[in-house]
Amino acid sequence: MKKILISRCFLGEKVRYDGKGNLLNNTILHQWLSDGRLIAICPEVAGGLPIPRPAAEIQQGSNKVITRNGVDVTDAFLKGAKKALELCHQHDIRYALLKESSPSCGSHKIHNGHFENIKISGQGICTQLLTANGIKVFSEENIEQLIAVIEGE
Repeated sequence: MKKILISRCFLGEKVRYDGKGNLLNNTILHQWLSDGRLIAICPEVAGGLPIPRPAAEIQQGSNKVITRNGVDVTDAFLKGAKKALELCHQHDIRYALLKESSPSCGSHKIHNGHFENIKISGQGICTQLLTANGIKVFSEENIEQLIAVIEGE
């Protein structure tokens, strides 16, 4: 049975920077969870960041992650991304379902790095590492594609 890496916030866990969750209420996800197919992680928490924590964004052109109050948290983001990759290797995971627009997990969009609530094309730190290692990352915006891939195997 193939396992899937999933953002902990999608399971309703309150791990987001603002202390909230992002429960995805999807019948197939519930089935995968009960089947033991989902391996959950919040890369930011796994990297040592607290809940709640200051909002952070990737600075364009540098891949540095800076909080709204100017603190460089890049090392924590990299540490969490490496832990996510370790989980993928440990569980032979080839697919991940991660939170779009997150500086860790965004697969197609991230914030522009100026805390203006403007999204641009880009990938979060964790998604970059997973993708570079052959793991296909999906978001809540293209979950149907992930379901089709998994159900087609």
